[in-house]
Amino acid sequence: MAGTSVMDRWRDPSEKTLGFMLLAPAFLLLALIVVYPIGKLIWNSFYDLRLSGGGGIKFVGIENYLLVFKDPDFWNATKNTVLITLITVPGALVIGLGLAMLANLPFKRKWPVRLALLLPWALPLAFAGLIFAWFFHTEYGVVNDVVRRATSGAGGQTEPTMWLLRPGWAFAAICMTIVWKTSSFMALILLAGLQMIPKSLYEAAEVDGASKWQQFWQITIPMLTPSIIVALIFRTITALQTFDIPYTMTKGGPGNSTETLAMLIHKTTIDYLDVGYGSTLAVCMFVLSLFVTAFYLKRIGKNA
Repeated sequence: MAGTSVMDRWRDPSEKTLGFMLLAPAFLLLALIVVYPIGKLIWNSFYDLRLSGGGGIKFVGIENYLLVFKDPDFWNATKNTVLITLITVPGALVIGLGLAMLANLPFKRKWPVRLALLLPWALPLAFAGLIFAWFFHTEYGVVNDVVRRATSGAGGQTEPTMWLLRPGWAFAAICMTIVWKTSSFMALILLAGLQMIPKSLYEAAEVDGASKWQQFWQITIPMLTPSIIVALIFRTITALQTFDIPYTMTKGGPGNSTETLAMLIHKTTIDYLDVGYGSTLAVCMFVLSLFVTAFYLKRIGKNA
């Protein structure tokens, strides 16, 4: 009877059982592609695992984590990563909001404007980095050519600026490139939010005598806040994982002045073949991303 009862449950499942049966394959797939790699990463971080030198695998406990906090390269890369995040995320948000509001205007043909928004985001990151590395080239870059032509008539400095050969200028060039690349992504998310705002709110505000500036701050921004938070979550997490653009533009140079945390992980794991210490650095970046995500989710909870 018990066997018959179990068979009957599988043949005619309840809503709870049916939900479990439908979600089980997705949970198994998630475990294979997410949980296992993260678990393996954490596992490797407790071992001295080098693929060069012929040494065996040695359990070292938290020694790798202690080395991380004493490693000046880690703190330099973390500082660069945080600075890139603090500069490029607000910059992309401001420019993306302006682009979204421009694209939301009542054009006769909207698809060319929206296609122009999509193109920068559609470009591969490495391709964008190579393009802007050429733009900022010292001798034949477009930026130096424009600056020279603009200042030559006024008796300005004709010596080319070594954008990618000086730490400060190289960092600024990378940030400008990232803002250009990611502003369109922010604009697309914010444009979807703008289209969800009822037109009747603006019409009522105009009847009450509200100016365009007052409508922007009292209607657009409050109604757009959920979309802004979603855009910030995605953009901040990807900013903390910045790799392609700095790598293709400067490879972390001059010296390691533009090296990010993802680049340090790549160098440690791929170039130095130190999988154990590289896994430890990756765990630290993962924890940093988790803290940022938790902060945003907490903000969402307050606004809900």
